[in-house]
Amino acid sequence: MSDAGRPDARPRPPLKTAWLTSAVALTLAGVQPALAQSDAPVATKPAVQEPSGPPHLPDRAVDGPVGPDDLSPDEMLLIADSVTKDDKNHKLIATGHVEARYQGRILRGEEVEFDTVTGLITTNGPSQVIDTDGTVSYGNHLVLDQHLQAGAATGFASRQNQGVKIASATAVKRSQDVTELDHAIFTACALCTKDGHTSQPTWTIQADKVIDDKTKGLVFYRHAVIRVKGIPIFYAPILWTPDAKTEESSGLFPPRVSVSQRRGFSWEQPYLWVISPSQDLEISPQINTKLNPFLNLDYRKRFWSGELEARLGYTYEANSDSEGHRFGNETSRSYILANGAFQIDNNWRWGFAAERTSDATLFDRYDIPNVYENRGLFDDDQRRLTSQLYAVRQDDDSFISISALAFQSFRPYINPVTGQFFKDPKTGQLIVENNDALPVAAPMIEARWDPRDPVLGGRLRFLATGVALTQNQASLDPCGPASTEFNCLPPPNIPGIDERRGSAQFDWRWSFLAGAVRVDPFLSARGDAYNLSDLPGASKNLTVERGDATAGADFSYPLMRRFDWGTMIVEPLADVDVSPAVHLDPRIPNEDSLSFTLDENNLFSPDKFTGFDVYEGGARLNAGVRTTVNWDDGAWGWFLVGRSFRTSQAFPAGVTGLNHDLQDWVIAAEATPLPGLTAFGRADISNSGGFDRAEAGIDWTYKRAHGFARYFKDDLDPFTPGFRRQDAELSTDVLIIAHWGVVMDVTRDLDKRLWRRSEIGVMYEDDCLRATLTYQRNETGLLGPTDAVFLRMSLPILGSAGFKRYDDH
Repeated sequence: MSDAGRPDARPRPPLKTAWLTSAVALTLAGVQPALAQSDAPVATKPAVQEPSGPPHLPDRAVDGPVGPDDLSPDEMLLIADSVTKDDKNHKLIATGHVEARYQGRILRGEEVEFDTVTGLITTNGPSQVIDTDGTVSYGNHLVLDQHLQAGAATGFASRQNQGVKIASATAVKRSQDVTELDHAIFTACALCTKDGHTSQPTWTIQADKVIDDKTKGLVFYRHAVIRVKGIPIFYAPILWTPDAKTEESSGLFPPRVSVSQRRGFSWEQPYLWVISPSQDLEISPQINTKLNPFLNLDYRKRFWSGELEARLGYTYEANSDSEGHRFGNETSRSYILANGAFQIDNNWRWGFAAERTSDATLFDRYDIPNVYENRGLFDDDQRRLTSQLYAVRQDDDSFISISALAFQSFRPYINPVTGQFFKDPKTGQLIVENNDALPVAAPMIEARWDPRDPVLGGRLRFLATGVALTQNQASLDPCGPASTEFNCLPPPNIPGIDERRGSAQFDWRWSFLAGAVRVDPFLSARGDAYNLSDLPGASKNLTVERGDATAGADFSYPLMRRFDWGTMIVEPLADVDVSPAVHLDPRIPNEDSLSFTLDENNLFSPDKFTGFDVYEGGARLNAGVRTTVNWDDGAWGWFLVGRSFRTSQAFPAGVTGLNHDLQDWVIAAEATPLPGLTAFGRADISNSGGFDRAEAGIDWTYKRAHGFARYFKDDLDPFTPGFRRQDAELSTDVLIIAHWGVVMDVTRDLDKRLWRRSEIGVMYEDDCLRATLTYQRNETGLLGPTDAVFLRMSLPILGSAGFKRYDDH
């Protein structure tokens, strides 16, 4: 009966080849599958017309799993140019463009024999097996089980996920998950150039035996040699790497090897222990010839509501200088860098950060990486650790946070007369800030509520804050406020002022158009209450109350014009504010407004101080013009110039970065003249024409080069020498020819004439290798200047490794 007209009819092969095409369905059931009888179901498809050839390693595996081919679980589809049934030897022999499909797996070859008694499948000549995950395996001779999962091969090769390729003389596949190979080569690099020619892979692992165990997620090697560009660089009698499909598995990371005057020869061997799918522990013992061993631990765990990470380190050692010479008694030395964040419900979350170390030079002495990272609600400051505990509630119209903070500082103290660092006369180490003078903030409360409905046509906001600060000592200066000697003694134990403050504030803002002018009137009122204790003098306790109110308006008048090349917008801006004159009580310590910056971000703000202890008062006018240009080819840029004027001034002298009249000119600009190139600049120009602050930079991102350059100048307090900063920074990677280039990452303190950090070197980079040979210089460490030459290598699948040699001074 003809199939014509049936909606599910399949196309028949051309008449010219129909007589050569045979399709037989094999039924596999039980332990000993047998050949189906003549009434077995038959499926018809055209013969596979693919050229044959020797085994090869393509650059891309088959994408995704193969379909089921409309077969039931116990059926195999066989397609071939011809099929011969040998009843005497219990064989079915298929020849000529053979393809067998079973449960999503595909076998292809020129000649395939099926043993109808044992179920074994044998191929003669080049053949390939495509697994359900897209892995492609090749061999000159294959012997497989009836499920196309286990077997053996000669002249074996395989292309797996993530570009992994394996080739070997022989291979035995014990099961779908375990494969053993003899005299094998492993790589994740491309084997063909863009024009189709074969090429030597950038790196390979050669081994006498390789075991790919997917159940453990590891590839094991015996007598392994890692080669880069054909050159052997590493040998290991036993080595293992993660399987291409494994996201995380237990095993050794590449060691960290270094030679330095500080620690002598040092070997740190990290080991990752995957405890469960949701937690792991990295154990990194560090063995040194000059210092006692040091143990680093890094524990991570994911919960249904959040995550936890804890880094810890411990040693039992005496103190030591930059040359590794010990002094003092041996004692326990340790650090902890831990953090956690957890979601309580849709609105509430809580978290913590625990950051502490036993002594200031521990991180530098043992080269602990990634110390000053942000781990909580409040960011770490430069060379300061912040321990914190917090809870936060936030919804569409309200916010509240309750927190407690404690600090530990390792900032070197600068002599205000010479501008040089204070040093310990015995060890030569830099002296850091007095940590007893850093306050403990507990509790600290911040709250905000924005009613959803308009009030008098505008937006109303309520804010409330409260904090309690406790200080053990009064001075941050470790050498005393009057010391001018390069070497100094610790400060006297003067009790610090304990402070408790509560503040409440409301802001109202409206917006409307007066012709083409946008007007934003606003009202603001705030009340503060302070309770101070441990005050010097006769009065040990003090309660101070104060209030402030501001009325004003913002004005903007944008003017736009269209040109043949693009669009220009010129927008005059103004902010008028009126407040009572400020009479700051000198008994109130300034804790949260110590540093002040006037730039384009706060030029038009009614109060330019971010804290509560100091605020602006009197009548003032902030005015400027912003110009924006957009070219039709995609280039753009903007420029702003403005100035602040005021009738009165009452700011404390201790506020750094504050010009006395606060009437500096502010300029800022940013532009992208070309795709991939962005430049910016900003400056604070005093009445005398000098630059109190200036910053300029450029970023570039192109195919063969990316990086940035910065210049920064900040005369924090012109009346206090030594507190100026002027830096230049450059960081870039540039490929000059083919895969070779240069790397540079340098920061120069132009004012103190020292290198904060400098790295310069050569780089090699291709699709599966990045290697850099770099010289490093650092002159701001607590143990003194450091020189280093190191080699870093990063290999896909294998991770990264490095060797460093240090020369410390």
